[in-house]
Amino acid sequence: MKMGANRRLANIKTRSETGLDYVMQNIDLNTPFGKKQLKAISPYFPGEEEELKAELDKLELMVEFVKANGRLVEQIQEMFMEVKDITYSITRSANQTLAGVEIFEVKSLLLGMRKLLQLTVKDGECLVPEEYILEDTTELLDVLDPRKDRINTFYIYDEFSAKLKELRGKKRELELAIRKEQKAKREEIKKEYGIMLTPKFDIMVAKNKPELEKIKAIPDLEMVDQDHISMTFMLKANDVVFGHMKELDEIHGLIEEEEEVVRREISREISKYADVLLANCEKIGVLDVVIGKAIFAVQRNCVKPEIVDEHMIKIVDGRNLQVEAVLKSKGKTYCPVSIELKDGVTCITGANMGGKTISLKLCGQTTILAQYGFFVGAKEAKVGLSNYVQILIGDSQSVERGLSSFGSEMEELKTMLDSAVERTMLLIDEIASGTNPVEGLALTRSLVDYLITKPYISLLTTHFETVTETDGVVNMQVRGLADVDFNRLNSEIQYAKRSERINIISKYMDYRLCRVEKQGEVPKDALNIAKMLGVSNEIIEGAKKYIK
Repeated sequence: MKMGANRRLANIKTRSETGLDYVMQNIDLNTPFGKKQLKAISPYFPGEEEELKAELDKLELMVEFVKANGRLVEQIQEMFMEVKDITYSITRSANQTLAGVEIFEVKSLLLGMRKLLQLTVKDGECLVPEEYILEDTTELLDVLDPRKDRINTFYIYDEFSAKLKELRGKKRELELAIRKEQKAKREEIKKEYGIMLTPKFDIMVAKNKPELEKIKAIPDLEMVDQDHISMTFMLKANDVVFGHMKELDEIHGLIEEEEEVVRREISREISKYADVLLANCEKIGVLDVVIGKAIFAVQRNCVKPEIVDEHMIKIVDGRNLQVEAVLKSKGKTYCPVSIELKDGVTCITGANMGGKTISLKLCGQTTILAQYGFFVGAKEAKVGLSNYVQILIGDSQSVERGLSSFGSEMEELKTMLDSAVERTMLLIDEIASGTNPVEGLALTRSLVDYLITKPYISLLTTHFETVTETDGVVNMQVRGLADVDFNRLNSEIQYAKRSERINIISKYMDYRLCRVEKQGEVPKDALNIAKMLGVSNEIIEGAKKYIK
């Protein structure tokens, strides 16, 4: 996985419109290291084809691993969910004493690393690519877990220090002596006064009880609490108990000092393994990401793109993953699209509702996903790497700057063309549709004339059919309703609610692209759609007079 590059393949809008952001957001990650690495992921550029091929090969292996080891993958992800980012504590251990909770978190991480090793290595055989296998940290785990019980807790055991063991032994002796003295005094009070103290050596008595005055008179008891109903008395510390308690306080201080010494020594030991621990954390992040990418590829039926040297893209039965997910949520199926682009200008023509924009985005999505090391939504895909990809799409009206849709569009176009370099992919949707048709057509044709001389892959969608008459321009046309049985379609629409008619037409729409080898009859999908949606027949027939 490539990280840390400063070059930018696509701007924020392009990454969003093409669906890269959608894919990134739908990669299931379970560790803070994986989330951090995915956020920092960077694309591969021309000249880095071999590195990208190697990464895609690794992802391919992981896809096969995910398919063959469903339960094992679940176990790995469950382990990932327990991982916390404690890199700060690991780094801090070099010159500071870690708190007990920090040492516990290090031990917890070590136990997780141990479990991950057990899951990924069986009988000396690596179940995942070797580069994802963690370094063995058993030696450090033994330092933090001297009893080797491998329980996910941390306590400063006596085994850490002979002095600590001795001090704790003395503490237990004093506590036992205190309790023995208190028990003896409790028995004396019971025998002399008939009053039985609790195991905590106290007694609570209601203020309206006659024995209250009797209890008050017992010299070995003192009142420690009261409310409007009752009073609580506690056994006083006699000279023997007081002496033991004074000594116990001293022991507590010595124990705290020795525990501080132990934590300092443990921190030093952790610091010795800091490089290994941090490297393992990075490996966990990489494995988290590659498993997430593999699961996404399996779930979405994605394939490994073939990376080629030529600047081009070929998509066979491609699917826009974001659009496909939306359609699936509505119980609809996606109509795959095939297209091949090389340096030069390709125009997609066809009526609205024909999926031109979706096909435009598909080309950008496939290219960008491939260059970021993802599998793509297609049956087959070939991608030659681009230096720059940008999309110009939709109504980008800027209210803040007081620009019209057209004005803002022209600003974006200028930025796009100024930024374009060799091996650029430009995706332009319905340019100049927001101005008058005469100037819009003129501007579009002039733009095509300009782009056809550049070393760019330029893909445009347009309503201006004559744009495709320019020499060298490839014309792809949406099949639309060309092969539809209109009698059947009309009969279905006739009795449908107005709100359902558009969905019915969409169901019959063929979104596949076909290459137009020569200019023929102008498609009439727009007129057909208008008619089926109830536009006056008089208007429809009148419009036909203006179609040459």
